[in-house]
Amino acid sequence: MKALVLSGGAGTRLRPFSYSMPKQLIPIANTPVLEHVLENVAALGVTEIGVIVGDWGEEIAETVGDGSRFGCRITYIPQERPLGLAHCVALARPFLGDDDFVMYLGDNMLPDGIQEIADAFAANRPAAQVVVHKVPDPTAFGVAELDENGAVRRLVEKPKEPRSDLALIGVYFFTPAIHEAVDSIAPSARGELEITDAIQWLVSSGADVRASEYDGYWKDTGRVDDVLACNRKLLADREPGVFGDVDGASELIGQVTVEAGARVVRSRIEGPVVIGAGTLVEDSQIGPYTAVGRGCVLRATRLADSIVMDDASISRVPGLHGSLIGRSAVIGPSEHEESHHRLVVGDHTRIEVAA
Repeated sequence: MKALVLSGGAGTRLRPFSYSMPKQLIPIANTPVLEHVLENVAALGVTEIGVIVGDWGEEIAETVGDGSRFGCRITYIPQERPLGLAHCVALARPFLGDDDFVMYLGDNMLPDGIQEIADAFAANRPAAQVVVHKVPDPTAFGVAELDENGAVRRLVEKPKEPRSDLALIGVYFFTPAIHEAVDSIAPSARGELEITDAIQWLVSSGADVRASEYDGYWKDTGRVDDVLACNRKLLADREPGVFGDVDGASELIGQVTVEAGARVVRSRIEGPVVIGAGTLVEDSQIGPYTAVGRGCVLRATRLADSIVMDDASISRVPGLHGSLIGRSAVIGPSEHEESHHRLVVGDHTRIEVAA
């Protein structure tokens, strides 16, 4: 089985970050979302992965590499502009050949893994198998309606009156039957080839299409709040360890990881927290639920429930929480009264907040 990972989306919901970096490279617990996805795919035993890339293809390839560190080989497949998930399948046809494959959206997080679902697909080999998850508001998703035997009867995109609470969550398993379906559909009203239309074509043609319910943790990391929520989940599950330098005047509480080359000086770190390699934390209070990237400098700062990306600098900020701080951003004090802040700061941004 091969894999097709889709990483070409524009990420409009994550601006200003998606102006200067692909949304799939936003770090969660100090690892880019796309790398979490590739680790999940590689855990299935897949060794050939095609990655659909758009305008950020060069930066994605530079970050992810050839796949060798995941135990696989990655083929990058450019898509000039987003024309739908089924269009991605058509573009990847030379790579996919006549192999079965798993298609995985590159901004979806399923940290509990999908091995059991993959095993069920391999054992039964339906034409298509969609992965679904129960959601409280199905009107915001594509949903799968099932018959009494659990087979997919109909797929509906963002139904106004949903008959199912089983949302499609961006993971699909296909046999080569999907290629005929993709060739047989027309673009939707928004001008895209929809994968739901292709799967529905299979259903209407009498093909065996099944749904597998994923009951683990799932998050679409398309919004800042979702990125932070997923960061909390992954940090809570992370094994702690101190590989850098922590002086005697500092206090580490709970699940704290200090990566090699990081320094903690006269500071209090309350886990779960990860401090990236080469980062300096001085006279600060960090955590809980905070991931600080590599090469950062944090001085005289209180920071909680946040993500700080590589090479950022934060000084004399006494109350920063629920924030997403971009690469090489600089945050320092202003002359205003002290207050608490929630910030979303893009790459290379300089900002002053109350000290």
